[in-house]
Amino acid sequence: MTGSFAGRTIDGARRMVTARFRTGAIDSAEIDARILVGAALGLDLTGVMAAASRLLTSDESIRLEDFTRRRLAGEPVARILGAKEFWGLPLQLSAATLVPRPDTETVVELALEMLRAESNADRRLRIVDIGTGSGAILLALLSELPDAYGLGTDISAAALRTASSNAARLGFASRAAFVACDYAAALSGPFDLVVSNPPYIRSADISGLATEVRDHDPLLALDGGSDGLTAYRALIPQAAPLLADRGALVLEGGYGQSEEIQSLMTAAGLTLRRPPKIDLAGIRRAVAGRKLPP
Repeated sequence: MTGSFAGRTIDGARRMVTARFRTGAIDSAEIDARILVGAALGLDLTGVMAAASRLLTSDESIRLEDFTRRRLAGEPVARILGAKEFWGLPLQLSAATLVPRPDTETVVELALEMLRAESNADRRLRIVDIGTGSGAILLALLSELPDAYGLGTDISAAALRTASSNAARLGFASRAAFVACDYAAALSGPFDLVVSNPPYIRSADISGLATEVRDHDPLLALDGGSDGLTAYRALIPQAAPLLADRGALVLEGGYGQSEEIQSLMTAAGLTLRRPPKIDLAGIRRAVAGRKLPP
């Protein structure tokens, strides 16, 4: 077996992959082709361009054929590569973790704003990321807060192995630890910041998601129950008592869910001082509440 790209130049193979992706109605056909050609050859974009006239080897052709087939079947590029960049950090993925999305960077932004609105110079910041998955939110925060210490929880042991590996590879092992539990059940505070991107897709909407999400992201990390709010009803009452005085809870939500999440925060005794933070699509994506001293 040599693959259909054997004997092609790198540029010719890239054009062929792009054409196949366009025929397969992949919107990002050209950029996906460039990335996967580079991955199959072990080259970055500059290397692909510089070696455009070189012929593919048999092994390279086979790898590229495999990548192309998987992408045409709906597997996202990040899954094929096993990695995704988030907040400038290269994160390894596994079948047990979501692919981190740019929308979730809104949570990091709001969390940093909430922390910086308070003076915490007298102590080391303690952060917990509930349902950490690949560790994306926690590690992004640790990258911005060099004196902070963080915990990540997840019900999936496989996800925790991925997060722990990411923390070690990025140099955060001494400031991060990971705990297997349901939401915050195994934790005791106080924490200056609790963050989470819980499952919030309505169960009935799962079947209508894009193939890249529906068939490749873990269902446990997507399914938010009949109204999408099941996780928030469990998580918020657990998280609020763990906050230090003036500590903050910052959560990601889906379209049209911010008001319900705010109501659950208020019912748990948290104070709403900031409006939800809007993502690039105009969705109220990140919601924050603060625990004020009595």
